[in-house]
Amino acid sequence: MTVKTRFAPSPTGFLHIGGVRTALFSWLYARHHGGQFVLRIEDTDRERSTQAAVDVILEGLAWLRLEHDEGPYYQTQRFDRYAELADRLLREGKAYRCYCTREELEVRRAAQIARGENPRYDGRCRDRTDVPAGVPSVVRFRTPDQGITVVPDLVRGSVEFQNAELDDLIMVRSDGTPTFHFGVVVDDGDMGITHVIRGDDHLNNTPRQMHMIQALGYPVPAYGHLPMILGSDGAKLSKRHGAVNVLEYRDEGFLPDAVLNYLVRLGWSHGDQELFSREEMIALFDISAVNASASRFDGEKLKWLNQQYLKSSPAESLTAGFVEQLQRAGLEPASGPAPVAVIEAYRERATTLRDLAKSAAYLYAEPPTIDEAAVRKHLTPAINAPLARLFARLGELKTWTRGDLHGALEAVAAECGIGFGKLGQPVRVAVTGGTVSPPIDVTLELLGRDKVLERLSRAVSLTGSGAVA
Repeated sequence: MTVKTRFAPSPTGFLHIGGVRTALFSWLYARHHGGQFVLRIEDTDRERSTQAAVDVILEGLAWLRLEHDEGPYYQTQRFDRYAELADRLLREGKAYRCYCTREELEVRRAAQIARGENPRYDGRCRDRTDVPAGVPSVVRFRTPDQGITVVPDLVRGSVEFQNAELDDLIMVRSDGTPTFHFGVVVDDGDMGITHVIRGDDHLNNTPRQMHMIQALGYPVPAYGHLPMILGSDGAKLSKRHGAVNVLEYRDEGFLPDAVLNYLVRLGWSHGDQELFSREEMIALFDISAVNASASRFDGEKLKWLNQQYLKSSPAESLTAGFVEQLQRAGLEPASGPAPVAVIEAYRERATTLRDLAKSAAYLYAEPPTIDEAAVRKHLTPAINAPLARLFARLGELKTWTRGDLHGALEAVAAECGIGFGKLGQPVRVAVTGGTVSPPIDVTLELLGRDKVLERLSRAVSLTGSGAVA
């Protein structure tokens, strides 16, 4: 058997972290077994489905490089197939038309709740033979009302359901469109899906869908229901915890491999290992090792993981994302040093590419953003003479290398009788506008001769005029 999994999002909202983890686990299971991964857009809810949400799903999966082997399929393009099979089930007596109105159903539901019963459809139209004039109908599946259905879940083990507690689901709405439950069953059967990995909010749907699958003569796939992802406080995951459009993580400067590495550890583990390459995830992933308990989303842990990837990834692979972050900040990458060199110098302290671009902004901005408190503290009249001497020394340099710059700083500090740091920090404030940067010789090398001399000149004028004091 060739393993075939699917990711089947509904485009009624954006692709968020929970959906991405489902896609990842389905993708990993298929890749681990040398199988196929199918992408299907379940857009039968035409009122709530939007093209914008479809675009985000496709763009998000592309950014994460969760490549699909088939699709994307769209349920709205398969209505004829659903109608064909619904008619077949009606002819075979495995489905029936229901003429109960919404108002009638609400009254019965309220009565069931008042009696302390589990609200469910009471089968009123199961054996109905009359056709009320002018009353629209839906098509319901005739669910077995006796016995037990066992779901052999790959994550939770065997889960039993009493068939008497399962109501007759609507397969086709009164306007002829299929419901989620029927579309899923037909699609999984037609597409040969062997393993369905999805959130545990679908677990109660599974026995009903299994009955429909069997009625249609399809092989029943294996099911694995993933536990919820909670916020760090144990509450349901929400936007404040990080349940946002996954592309926001891209825009904030997270790396796709870091995001996937974090998500694979939400509910799955391999010993105490924290960092996994894609190849390791594929080789090691086992659905049976997924924990049945809910996981907690920790934004700080995600940032830590992202930092590890920033440190260890080839600088060239980070260039495009770094340039994009500069442009988002309104900076022109061509106005400063080569991005690769900046990444190498600044990534040790950065947690995201956005952080990296922010910390290196003075390399590209003219003038740089100024920390007024740092200027008042470090650019005093007392530092005027050392700055003026350094300005002259740097202007005489034949080459502009880190070694040349370090030597010039040391020489001027010695000539002025001050420590290297006593000169280096005022120079840093003068050329960057703040007190934090890589080593000062690296900073000067990256800034380049023209910018350094121009900014030092301004600092010399400022400290000489007494304006700071």
